[in-house]
Amino acid sequence: MTELRPFVIVANRLPVQRAGRSGWEISPGGLVSALSSLTTQRHTAWVGWPGGRSARTEPFAHGKTWLVPVPLSTQEVDRYYEGFSNGALWPLFHDMVTRPQYHRSWWDAYLAVNQRFAEQAAASADRNGTVWVHDYQLMLVPEMLRALRPDLRIGFFNHIPFPPPELFLQLPWRQELLDGMLGADLVGLQTPGDALNVTRLASILGHRNTHGVVHVGRRRCQVDDFPISVDFTQLSDSAEHPDVAARAEQLRADLGMPRRILLGVDRLDYTKGITVRLRAFQELLKDGAIDPEEVVFVQVAVPSRERIGSYAEERRRVNNIVGEINGRFGRIGRPSVHLISRSLPMTELQPLYRTADVMLVTPVRDGMNLVAKEFVASCVNESGVLILSEFAGAAHELSDALKVNPFDIDGVKAALVEALAMSPEEQQRRMRSMRALVKERDVHAWALGFIQRLEKRRRS
Repeated sequence: MTELRPFVIVANRLPVQRAGRSGWEISPGGLVSALSSLTTQRHTAWVGWPGGRSARTEPFAHGKTWLVPVPLSTQEVDRYYEGFSNGALWPLFHDMVTRPQYHRSWWDAYLAVNQRFAEQAAASADRNGTVWVHDYQLMLVPEMLRALRPDLRIGFFNHIPFPPPELFLQLPWRQELLDGMLGADLVGLQTPGDALNVTRLASILGHRNTHGVVHVGRRRCQVDDFPISVDFTQLSDSAEHPDVAARAEQLRADLGMPRRILLGVDRLDYTKGITVRLRAFQELLKDGAIDPEEVVFVQVAVPSRERIGSYAEERRRVNNIVGEINGRFGRIGRPSVHLISRSLPMTELQPLYRTADVMLVTPVRDGMNLVAKEFVASCVNESGVLILSEFAGAAHELSDALKVNPFDIDGVKAALVEALAMSPEEQQRRMRSMRALVKERDVHAWALGFIQRLEKRRRS
C-alpha cells in the first residue's frame, strides 16, 4: 500500500526502532528530534532502513508520519553501510583520521542501495512535493530522484564535515558523488567552510558557480551553510525539573562532594578525541597540577560500529588509558575516571550536564557536535565551562567556549587548568552568552529555515 505525501524525508534510518516483537517506538538521536517540528506540522512520509538485516516490513503509519522501510540484506549492510559509507566516506570526510578504503564491491552496493531509496522516495511523494534527503550515506539519491521525478523540490543536507577538494578528489567515484548531491535544488552544509569546499570542488570538476550557486546544465543548485542545533526550550525546561536537580545533587554526592567534575559524552568514535582529553587529564595528574582527590572525570563513551576494525581499536585505546589512570591515581571506591560504556537517555544525561564543572568536547573533526549545544541548553544555573575543539562545527557559533586544538595536548591541558580556575562570574558571563545564541538559533529555526529556502528556490 502506498500513501502519497507532499513532504518526504529520506534518511538512512527510519525514525523508529523495534519495541518488542510487534511494536515500534521513536528512536533516540539528533535527526529524529531535529525534524520533529516538521513532521508534526506537515503530512510527511519518511523513507529509511528499519534496522536489522533482510528485514521485510510494509509501509505503515506511526503517529502522523507514513513510514516507508527500505530493507537491506546482510551483504548490503556490510558493503553499503559498514563498507562504503563508514569505511570510505566517513574517514575521508573527517580529514582521513584513519585511512579510507575504496573497494569496487562497496561502491556497487552503495549505488544499488541509493537507487532503491530514490525509487521509494519517488513512489511516496505527491505531485510537486518536497523531498529532503539526509547525509553521506545517500549522496546519489538527489540526482537519481530528479531523473525519476523532475516535478519535485529536492533538498540535500550533509550532517558531517565536507572535506577539502584536495582530499575528495582521491575518490574513484568523485564525479558521480558530486553530481549526485548536486541533483538537489538546495545543498545544506554545517559551516561556511564546508559550503566553500563543495563549490570549490564543483569548479574543479567542471561546474560553473557564482556566489554559492552551482550551474548544473540548465539547472542551478544553491549551496549554503545551515548549522544544525538542538531544541533549546525543551532541554532547558526539562533541566529545570526538580527531579533533574535532585538527581544532579545525588550524582555530585556519589562522586565525592566537593570534587570538581569533568565530563565527556560521545559515541566511541576515533574522530571524537576521547583519548586526547584523557591523556591531558593523565598528564595534569602526573604533573601535580590536578589533585586526584579534588577532580574526577566522567566519560560516557557509547559503543559504535564495532564490526569496523578502527572502532574496535579505539575502544581498546580508551579502555587502556582509563585503566592506566585509575591504576595509578584512583583508590578503592574513588576511581579517577568513571567510564560509562552504554547509551544514556536524556533523563540521565541532563543530571550529568548540570553536575559537570567542565564539559570537554574535543573532536579532531566534527560536523557540528550537538553535545556541546545540549550542555549549554541544560546549564540553567549558568555555571560550568565548555572546552570545545576548533575543529567542531559548533566552534563557529559558540565563541565563549574555551577553544582548543585537539592535536596540541599542552593546549588542552592549559584550557583544563583555566577552566578549573575560572571564577563563577566569568562562567556566568560566558554561559549566558552561549545560551542566548543556542536559544535564538534552535533546531526548529534550522529546519524551517532550510525548507523555506528550498521552497523559495524552486519558485524562483
